[in-house]
Amino acid sequence: MSPQPRPNRRKPKSIHLPKIRIRGKGHFPTTFVMLFEKQEKMSSKNQFGKQGWTPDRISSLKGKTFVITGTTSGTGFEAAKILLSKGAKVVMLNRNPNKSADTVATLKQELGNAIDVHNIQMDLASLASVRKAAEEVLQTVSQIDALMCNAAIAQVPKQTFTVDGFESQLGVNHYGNFLLQGLLYPRIEASNGRIVVVGSMGYNLGIKTIQFDDMNWDKNYSPNGVYSQSKLAQIMCVYELQDRLKAAGKTGVKAYACHPGASATSLIRTSGSLLTRFVWQIMKLTPMVQSAEKGSYPELMCATEPELDQKGFYGPTGRGYFKGPVGECKLEPHAKDKAVAEKLWEVSEKATNFKWNF
Repeated sequence: MSPQPRPNRRKPKSIHLPKIRIRGKGHFPTTFVMLFEKQEKMSSKNQFGKQGWTPDRISSLKGKTFVITGTTSGTGFEAAKILLSKGAKVVMLNRNPNKSADTVATLKQELGNAIDVHNIQMDLASLASVRKAAEEVLQTVSQIDALMCNAAIAQVPKQTFTVDGFESQLGVNHYGNFLLQGLLYPRIEASNGRIVVVGSMGYNLGIKTIQFDDMNWDKNYSPNGVYSQSKLAQIMCVYELQDRLKAAGKTGVKAYACHPGASATSLIRTSGSLLTRFVWQIMKLTPMVQSAEKGSYPELMCATEPELDQKGFYGPTGRGYFKGPVGECKLEPHAKDKAVAEKLWEVSEKATNFKWNF
C-alpha cells in the first residue's frame, strides 16, 4: 500500500499590526494595544454577577426622558435604540441633520412609529451651537432623567482648532460637553436626574496630569496624547462635579463616568489618520473588539441602574478592559487628583465663559 499524502497543516499567517511612533512613547502597535500592557483587574467580584450588567436589568422606562449626544451610529445609536425599546423618550443631539433624520427613520422602522424620538442640531465644536441647542432643550423638554455625553472625536492626525480657538479634541470632548452639562444642569436637578460622561481607557495612555501651560498642545501635539488628555479632563470633571454637588448640599443629581471598551464604532474612522483607521479596521476583525451594542452597556447602566455608586468607574472588566462583563473598573489615582481637578474646573469655566450655578 502506498503511503497516504500528509495533510497540509501550515500555520495561518499572523497579522502584524503596523507600529506607530508617538513622541515620548516609543514604538507600539497603536494606542489600543497599549491597554493590554500591565492592566490590572479589579480585585473584587462583579456586583452584577458573572455575566455583568446587561440591559435585561432595565424595567419599563415609560415617562422617562434621556438626552444623548452622538446617536447617528455606534454606541450612541445602540443606547438610544435600547432606551426607546424600553418605552423612554429620547432627545438626540447631533451635528448632521441629514444623518439624524436617517437615524430617526431607521429607529422607527425597527421599533415602530409610536416611539418618542427627535433630534436637536448641535455641534460640540462650537460653544454657540451648544448654547443654542441647550436653549432649545430647555424650551421643549420638561424633564431630563439622564444627560448622556456620548459624542466624541479621536486621533485627529494634525493639530486643528474649533471655531472658539480650542484644540479640536479638547474642544469637542471636554469643553463642549462641560458647557452642555452646565447649561442643562438646572433641568437635570429639577428632575433628580443624572449626568453620564462616556470617557475612555485612553485617559491613562498620555501624561498623568493636565498640561495647563499649553492647553492647545502647540509645542508637543500628538493625536493620541491629546485624545488621552481630553478624556482625562472629562473624567476628572465628573468626580469634581460630585464634590461640588456634595459641598453645595445637592443630593438629587448624580454624575457618572464610564468607558465603552474597544467597540466596533465609527469614532476613529471619522477623525483618525489613514494608518490609524487601517489598523482599527484590522482590529475590528479580531476577538479584541466587541460590538457597538455591548459598548453601549456601560452608559446605559450609569443612566438607569438604581442605587449605582457614582464613585465608581464603569465599563467592560475583561483583559485590558477591552471587553467582557460590565462592572466597576480600576481608575488610576491621577484621574482623581483633587488639586488638578479644581484647577481644571476653573480653567474650563473661564474657557467656556460659563459659571456653574449650584
